[in-house]
Amino acid sequence: MQLNLLVAQIQNIDGSFKAEAGKSVNRLLTVRNWLIGYYIVEFEQKGEDRAKYGDKLLDILSESLNIKGLSVTNLKLNRLFYITYPQIAQTTINELNKIGMVIRQTLSDELYISDIGIRQTLSDELQTANIQLNKEIQSPVESNEIILLDAIINKLSFSHITLLIAINDASKRFFYAAEAIKGTWSVRELKRQINTLLYERSSLSKKPDMLLQKLNEKSETFQFSSLIKDFYAFEFLGLPTKDLVEESDLETALLDNLQQFFMELGHGFCLEARQKRILIGDEYFYIDLVFYHRILRCHVLIELKVDEFNHTNAGQLNTYINYYKKEITLPVENPPIGILLVTNKNDALVEYATADMDKKLFVRNYMLQLPGKEELESFLKHELKKL
Repeated sequence: MQLNLLVAQIQNIDGSFKAEAGKSVNRLLTVRNWLIGYYIVEFEQKGEDRAKYGDKLLDILSESLNIKGLSVTNLKLNRLFYITYPQIAQTTINELNKIGMVIRQTLSDELYISDIGIRQTLSDELQTANIQLNKEIQSPVESNEIILLDAIINKLSFSHITLLIAINDASKRFFYAAEAIKGTWSVRELKRQINTLLYERSSLSKKPDMLLQKLNEKSETFQFSSLIKDFYAFEFLGLPTKDLVEESDLETALLDNLQQFFMELGHGFCLEARQKRILIGDEYFYIDLVFYHRILRCHVLIELKVDEFNHTNAGQLNTYINYYKKEITLPVENPPIGILLVTNKNDALVEYATADMDKKLFVRNYMLQLPGKEELESFLKHELKKL
């Protein structure tokens, strides 16, 4: 056997097993989240003390569980997942049977007493619920969704599913699920097609098949091995979410030196976080560097883009500033400041972004305390030459 064939075989084996690992983690995560949603809805409908908690149920539940990844937001998503796809009951039963006897005994075979006597086992209960749901199905769309359920669980990540369950229209939701599976769309591609109204455009198109074919030829796809890098999978496995953020070697080196540069400036800079994760709506974002300025009494958010300037980058930084202003900044603190550093490897651009900086005294003060644009541009150019 030639060495290049040996290398190819090992690479193929490694890729195949990683893909299978990703599928397994993804499937179990999805089923777990559906089951959590099932139990929450069950409690809300039949819990003896449900009235005691009311609208605060999920807040109390998240705090009591203290499980990474089961924040209030994620518990809401799990509940909505169950409500949107209650027919997953049969798939859940199958997955419970695959896991093994220990899990079945703790989840499926445990009997417990309630006000209506001895309850059914979980498997029997889900089976009964599934039969009832099948009887209630009336529309062709609902029937088609049942056919699609296994593919949704096995071929889409939970990040895909969070986008689908936000769609109220069943026909539209089925369309995007089917196309995402058929085109092996990445999460970003699915989101882009939803936001650009692909469903509506297909309905208006005289040749929708041709439209979809052309779209899939240039759409962004994902590899099954990348499923294990899904944000929800990281939380499910208890892995540090900071490991999920992938940076280029050049960007990493620049951020390392940029962090040191600001710390050595003095002037009251205190490092708060690197790749600071924030939640806006139901989507997570990461801010490259977050400092707190002791003298200015405000946060300084820094975004580095190893690219040329564009308005998307400026808008992203402005979004972070507005988030900090609304959610993080205390009444006694000043509005946050944003610094956007952009490079196309030859030129450097620095843009300062501020929110409500209408107090002349404060503006003068902050310009004195922060490094000047020329200083930052010189730093970037010097670092790029070294790298």
